[in-house]
Amino acid sequence: MQTAPSRAVAGRLLGEELRRWRESRGLTLKDVAPVIRGSTSKISRLERGESPPKPRDVLDLARHYGLGQEEMQLVERLLEQAQDCEWYEQFSDVTPTYLRRLIQLEGSAQKICTFENQVVPGLLQTREYAREIVRLVMPGASEDEIDRVVELRIRRQLILADGIPRLTALLDVSILYRRRGSDLVMREQMEHLLRAAGTAKVNVRVIKLESVTPPHPITHLVFPEGGPSELAYVELIRSANYVTRTKTLDDYRKILTHLRDVAASMEESRDIIVEAAERYR
Repeated sequence: MQTAPSRAVAGRLLGEELRRWRESRGLTLKDVAPVIRGSTSKISRLERGESPPKPRDVLDLARHYGLGQEEMQLVERLLEQAQDCEWYEQFSDVTPTYLRRLIQLEGSAQKICTFENQVVPGLLQTREYAREIVRLVMPGASEDEIDRVVELRIRRQLILADGIPRLTALLDVSILYRRRGSDLVMREQMEHLLRAAGTAKVNVRVIKLESVTPPHPITHLVFPEGGPSELAYVELIRSANYVTRTKTLDDYRKILTHLRDVAASMEESRDIIVEAAERYR
């Protein structure tokens, strides 16, 4: 399997070839941006090897440049080498390292319990709800960058289609009424929560306003035998803490146990979400 440096080198080499072919045909960045349905900055990042190359974009450009069979084989070989990585590494340019580590851990977890006090957990967000959140926390981001972060969030949810992990989501009730986008966006998000809660793998519980909750999100992950048994992920504004020390980990486990105890039952939580969904009709 290719190592990270060789993937990076393959991406840069591919970018250099794409730039050489474009310039040899007298084309500008602006000329070819529509070919990949993007901006000049997207083309520039691709040519500098700063963004993981998408096969569709690269092949569309190669066909636009009219490359011959030998040149197309070079493109395909470099593209294969540049893509030989964990799926989330393709989004490294728009994802902080601490979050990529969480995504990696989620994929190997047996159980996940997460508490959120501001937004619907990333594993349960709809595409349009996620887009509204990304626009809020990345006000200076381009549409290309926003699209990539949203795509990462949606790809991240694929773990729920496998046999494991099981997910318990503890939501502060204010999340249901804190508007993120239009009525349509919010209604679709509430309906998505209801569908998720109707599956055997996902347990959605709502915590009412009268209960005391932590000021920040907490995620607890339990792993199968053969590695670290568990850890807690505590998300801050621009960073995150990974907790493995026994005493501190025990403190966070107790906090989540308390939140499960004070949360509404599954049936009552469903009724609360239904009521919120009706609010946005």
